[in-house]
Amino acid sequence: KNIAELDSATHLFIMPQTTLISFFQYSGLKHKWGALGRMGRPPIILGQIKGLSFFKPLGTGSGNGFSIWPDFSTFGFVAVFESEELVREFLKSETIQEYTQTTKKYSHILLHTIKSHGEWSKQNPFESSVEFDKSKPLAVITRATIKPRLAHKFWQFVPSVSKSMNNYDQLIFSKGIGEFPLLMQATFSLWTNAESMMNYAYQNPKHAEMVKKTRELGWYSEELFARFQPFDQEGDLIPLLLPHVISSTP
Repeated sequence: KNIAELDSATHLFIMPQTTLISFFQYSGLKHKWGALGRMGRPPIILGQIKGLSFFKPLGTGSGNGFSIWPDFSTFGFVAVFESEELVREFLKSETIQEYTQTTKKYSHILLHTIKSHGEWSKQNPFESSVEFDKSKPLAVITRATIKPRLAHKFWQFVPSVSKSMNNYDQLIFSKGIGEFPLLMQATFSLWTNAESMMNYAYQNPKHAEMVKKTRELGWYSEELFARFQPFDQEGDLIPLLLPHVISSTP
């Protein structure tokens, strides 16, 4: 029994849970309409994909993503797998080809969780598996369900916060994402190093004001904040992070 438990623990250590976040950009009404249809009826179904423990299809906002206006050319999803091996199997499957075969551009980012707190659909799907290192690249997902009666106040603050992100050269990519317009919203951002993200989070006055208002008004009925270490990337939609990953990985 002890040997079996040790083998199991070793297996978990070697193959930590892996999160996949993907973005797909489409052109032409036909392909955009098809992508919108996959939001409502995604080909990825829990219980039918090996090792898949969590999945959410995502629409995106226009501009750099933080907008009440949707971007009907760009869609995505977040998926959590039991291991990196299972993610790579999935990325070779016919299921993922339903997303990529009509795209103009796409990107897949593979992530290991540093830390996650809060809930997404009444659960925290992200299990910590790597230590925080401020010198390494960092990905962040913030997600919340906004109380309908406070949605108007919330969206009044978004444009100024969104604009304030434009001044950070270390920000590789950012996009507003969500399961449902206006009320179920999230953001994904990718940074060359964690220290730059922390400078933005704690020293940017617009972001600080947003955090203060969140505490004062309590406009979320559910929220989650998660930090990840990106370790691999495919595709050409998101600027290449891989050189940073290679130079920072022992």
